[in-house]
Amino acid sequence: MILRILKWLGLTVLALLTLLVISNCTMLGLNYASLETANKPDARPLITASTRAEWEAGREALKREFETHVYGPWPDGLAVSFGETLVADADYLSGKATLEQTEITLGTGEGARVFRYTIAWPRNASGPMPVLIGQTFGSTCYVFGSTAILDSGGKPCSRTEFRGFAGFMLEGIFGEYIVKAPVERYIDAGYAYASFQASDVIRDRKDEALAQLAALRESEGIGSTGAIMVWSYAFSAIIDHLELEPRADTSRIAVWGHSRHGKSVLVAAAWDTRIALTISHQSGFGGAALNRSETGEGLKGVTGGARLAGVVGVPGYPYWFAPEYAGYAGRLDEIPVDQHQLLALIAPRAVWLGNGRRDVWSDPNSTFRGADGASPVWRLYGEEGLGARAMQDHRPGDALAYFLRSGGHGVVAADIDAFIAFLDAHFKDAGGAGEMTARP
Repeated sequence: MILRILKWLGLTVLALLTLLVISNCTMLGLNYASLETANKPDARPLITASTRAEWEAGREALKREFETHVYGPWPDGLAVSFGETLVADADYLSGKATLEQTEITLGTGEGARVFRYTIAWPRNASGPMPVLIGQTFGSTCYVFGSTAILDSGGKPCSRTEFRGFAGFMLEGIFGEYIVKAPVERYIDAGYAYASFQASDVIRDRKDEALAQLAALRESEGIGSTGAIMVWSYAFSAIIDHLELEPRADTSRIAVWGHSRHGKSVLVAAAWDTRIALTISHQSGFGGAALNRSETGEGLKGVTGGARLAGVVGVPGYPYWFAPEYAGYAGRLDEIPVDQHQLLALIAPRAVWLGNGRRDVWSDPNSTFRGADGASPVWRLYGEEGLGARAMQDHRPGDALAYFLRSGGHGVVAADIDAFIAFLDAHFKDAGGAGEMTARP
């Protein structure tokens, strides 16, 4: 008995020390992001379109620039097909919702990718309802807290991947909702909640991802693209399926993602105008942070990796992007686009950008400046864009909203509160997306 107590105390002390070290001595919480923006460079190149028509005339050319220099080509024309929708749990959340799962196939050849998305439909809705689609790190059975659905291999879920000490550490470092979702809160708020795991679409490991992307390219002829583009296309495939579903209000489709998935939701919304609302949380470089910023991870870090304090290695993720993107490391002034222009491609639809004050690695400061630099395009559509004049000014009713909380990189209850406030402000308080400014 005494040995068991000592063992538990030892593990607890080790866990606390690990949490302390990670939260204070790594990229996730080294120091605090500066709140000063006036003394830092504006987003470049400046957006100079003076009319809505001028902006819209250049949208496709700007998207091609992002495909060439940052993400690789959007897999336009890649076939999408659906399997049978299975009702996994008709009494999910004690009867509040119905849990369903659908298999989706991207492509038709040997390199085709097959994944499943899961959705919880509120049972008390009186008509078509808004849908929030999330992209996750863990399996959907863990996200939904249910073993009734199938895993990526088509077998019943075991929900064991993040149990025990591993789950305790993961949530302690990255927050309660880094893997699981507060599905009941979304259901109670009147939103259907859908989710898919990124690695089911393209594996989030370099060698496997490159092999899968190559197979997809060779069998489907989609061009040499990065994982982010294919993850983004998966959102579009899910929306294709929702358009066949009478319970879905397809004028009120929202997408959300954290970190690397915060990058892919921005790309998805820029390329697919059916997305009415985007929640991009701590998306960092290759997301909403400015490429030309030298604070935090930077373009070089996200593509090639970095070493912290000359000791701790942080991997790079070149397979997320077009090969050309990594080549701009050390030549930041030569990259022809920057991320405020990606945000502008989503205008006039609603975008929310989440940040943590201690998440310097994701560069909250340049994210704010990027949102400010994108705002002129919202104004061309009669929207204010970023109404906040300071980084700590959260205005969820704005078409381009910025949120900064205390703490580091992760997803916590305060983030969920902000998500729902933003969703409600645009899908309920304003009468729904049908009354929003027309999409480009």
